Amino acid sequence: MGWEMWLGVAAVAISAVALTVAMTVWSQQRRRRRLDPPVVAAEPPDDAGQLIAFVANPSKPAAANLERTVRLVCAEADLPEPLWFETTIEDPGVGQTREALARGADIVVAVGGDGTVRAVAEAMVGTGTPMGLIPIGTGNLLARNLDLPITDPEEALRIVVAGADRVIDVGWARVLEYAEPDDGARSPARTGATGADASGDGDGGPAAGSEADASDPSAASDEQPEGTLAGRDTETAHIFLVIAGLGFDAAMVADADATLKAKVGWVAYFVAGIRHLHGRRLRAQIQLDDAPPVQAKLRTLMVGNCGKLPGGITLLPDAVLDDGILDIAAIDTRGGVVGWAQLFGDVVMQGFGVTNDLPAKIGRIDHARAKRVRVRVEGGEQAQVDGDLLGRAVELEAWVEPGGLVVRTA
Repeated sequence: MGWEMWLGVAAVAISAVALTVAMTVWSQQRRRRRLDPPVVAAEPPDDAGQLIAFVANPSKPAAANLERTVRLVCAEADLPEPLWFETTIEDPGVGQTREALARGADIVVAVGGDGTVRAVAEAMVGTGTPMGLIPIGTGNLLARNLDLPITDPEEALRIVVAGADRVIDVGWARVLEYAEPDDGARSPARTGATGADASGDGDGGPAAGSEADASDPSAASDEQPEGTLAGRDTETAHIFLVIAGLGFDAAMVADADATLKAKVGWVAYFVAGIRHLHGRRLRAQIQLDDAPPVQAKLRTLMVGNCGKLPGGITLLPDAVLDDGILDIAAIDTRGGVVGWAQLFGDVVMQGFGVTNDLPAKIGRIDHARAKRVRVRVEGGEQAQVDGDLLGRAVELEAWVEPGGLVVRTA
């Protein structure tokens, strides 16, 4: 067995150990949370009369059973009769949220996955009204970063009713130039919300599309070539609350099988990623704030408002939701599976504060921080915001809006 094979075996073994440690710690934390007594959260102002509106994605099976529970809980808490809205393919939650605010809602709750959360947040930015979350999607990215329960909708509802409010930042991303259409490319079947205008002030146009549910055949029929949020619109900005990305991560999202997602959840993204392990490295030009652009070769560029991902993985360990700045990770690897295995081990371990400083690494993550980032890649690559696809972008810009959103937390 040659030294390359031994190196590969060692890298895979290290990654497996790192993942096992991460999952063990994560399981212990979940177990402690179940055993600990309920936390008495600070009550929001005037909670006795708060009118709660729920914007629910009806394609999620769990949503069908929640409406009755919601009404019972509000009645038991002597709250007004809640408002209940359902998203559609044409409007994944922006319009419903605006209607809820117009009807005097004191809090608006997103009931669904990341697409529903994005849509509700888009309409909530700058209003000062808190947004609640009942996560019942695949990734539930913002809920993970807020340490909200992602497997217990009733506990999430308790937090909505009796939690505390927190002000967080939001990110915006805009495609400045799209790649030329590729007739042979598969059109992704996912859709999501559009964002604000280019100034990032949250006053964007109506949304187009919604999260596609794998169990609903009609949901997969709303396909748009070369981008799912706004076609090839270069004027509209798209909100993200967790991570925007260009390259490998977005290609992984684009190729995730909807049926597999319905069966195994976020693991379907990793299965899709296997097909891109030997994809091309990107030649990128990156500009952070007003610094001169730099040239880089990488697999993916990720811009984060916060850094926790499914599976107990922390991609951006220094990212904070309310620090008024974005965290950037430029990820590169060589050596095929060996490089990816070493890189995956590094990602898992950095979540525990362990950094791999060994020389001659074939996978690496370079971290930076900025309020605005612009990236340009030759030929164009898939781009995404919180798991919703923007299409194949040649040039992408992202920026932060400090303190743009109020969220209800434990």
